[in-house]
Amino acid sequence: MRKTVNHINLIILLAVLSAVAPIAVDTYIPSIPTMAKEFNVGIDKIELTLSIFLIGFAIGQIFGGVLSDNIGRKKSSLIGLIGFAFFSFLIIFSSTAYELWIYRFLEAFFGGFIVVNASAIVRDLFRGKEATKIFALIGSVRSLAPLLAPAIGAFIIHFYSWKIVFVFLTVYALVVALWVYKDLKETYTYVKINPIKSYKMVLQNSQAMQMMFVLALGFSGMFTLIAKSSFIYMEYFGISSDLFPLYFGFSILVLMGLISVNVILLKSYAPLFLIKMAIFIQVLVSIVFMLVSKDISLVLTILLIASYIGVNAFIYGNATALVLEKFPTNSGVASALSGVIQFGIGAVISTIVVMFHTDSLLPIAVSLFLISITSFIVIKSYK
Repeated sequence: MRKTVNHINLIILLAVLSAVAPIAVDTYIPSIPTMAKEFNVGIDKIELTLSIFLIGFAIGQIFGGVLSDNIGRKKSSLIGLIGFAFFSFLIIFSSTAYELWIYRFLEAFFGGFIVVNASAIVRDLFRGKEATKIFALIGSVRSLAPLLAPAIGAFIIHFYSWKIVFVFLTVYALVVALWVYKDLKETYTYVKINPIKSYKMVLQNSQAMQMMFVLALGFSGMFTLIAKSSFIYMEYFGISSDLFPLYFGFSILVLMGLISVNVILLKSYAPLFLIKMAIFIQVLVSIVFMLVSKDISLVLTILLIASYIGVNAFIYGNATALVLEKFPTNSGVASALSGVIQFGIGAVISTIVVMFHTDSLLPIAVSLFLISITSFIVIKSYK
């Protein structure tokens, strides 16, 4: 088992690899109203591309996990990055919203290849609380992505077309591919195992499946807020696209701060306790949100959203470590299945929320409550 010290470069690289999803989503969010006007469709049609991205990302992880455990972490990462860059570039030439949906799905499909490797590499090299700390540190660095990405996206659409956002994503993927090719050493020791048997092994582990479901619900709540953030801040409260990153970014700053708190608390508390505490706070926050949603102020909205998103700092790294700890020989598949459940459920829930779009914040608050209370029930039964 390796120690955290002297692995800063690896942590940064893995954070960059796992940041593909937030970079691809959050850079794009400020462009949504502009794209809806250019494609001459309702904003919900463009918001739907976020759910389509999650579906593609989930399906990509199914294949990416098997690929990772069969040809190694490095090669499968490179395939994913090159495919992601190619379809990001094709999006520039979309002439209809439906064409955008197709390219966005394929972009996300290859993105799924990338993200499974970051978690699998941590499982290859670290164990126990050390792995939990590594996941937390990766999460802290990765949190810079949703903090900076909306600002980058807002800057781009202020001066250029939304298409430049996807030029940026193309260049991002190619630069990371070069970095992986040069600096990432293969960490996987090949063990021959049938892919179907490997997935079956993971699916039959009830504790792992429960924790994957908790991860998925935590992500779903956060992604619901991300998917509706342009509506909440730009449409409901009338914030300009230039100022949107500041309001959105506050939640990410809170998340980053609490990730550091999580690392400190791990010295005294078990990961499971911290997960339960975070979910309980999310239930309380969502109840308050429902009660005041009719006449809520901008300041209170920011505080509630930041609180809900922020305590995910105690869920992601801790839950991921608890899942992967159980699968030493097929962590790629375990990481993939966790991602499939996470992004799949996130896609379904965010699609439902978009379908029930109204001029009120109440549907968003209700969805957060239902997500959190379900997660609370699941974690209560975890042993």
